[in-house]
Amino acid sequence: MIRRELPSDVVYEDAEYIVIRDIAPKAPIHLLVIPKRVTARVDEITDPGEMGRLWLKATEIARQQAPDYRLVANGGPGGGQMVFHTHIHILAGWDGGPESDL
Repeated sequence: MIRRELPSDVVYEDAEYIVIRDIAPKAPIHLLVIPKRVTARVDEITDPGEMGRLWLKATEIARQQAPDYRLVANGGPGGGQMVFHTHIHILAGWDGGPESDL
């Protein structure tokens, strides 16, 4: 996705991040915030500044999309991770709250 090898609906991009719509959404608004520096899992990011910027960017984009939202990072197969490139899910857009837990 970062190299544009797969089709994606890009919502935001800068030098550090790309934000795309999830191809199998679990919420009315379901975006993925993907750092361009590749790590397989969020817990491989050990620099506090890098981790902070990732979560700040996810929050910034989420607030642009909806007044209320959920941020999710899955770590490893046992944590529900299916794509092994660090990313944060932005989920939002439910009327009256999430219809299901993730």
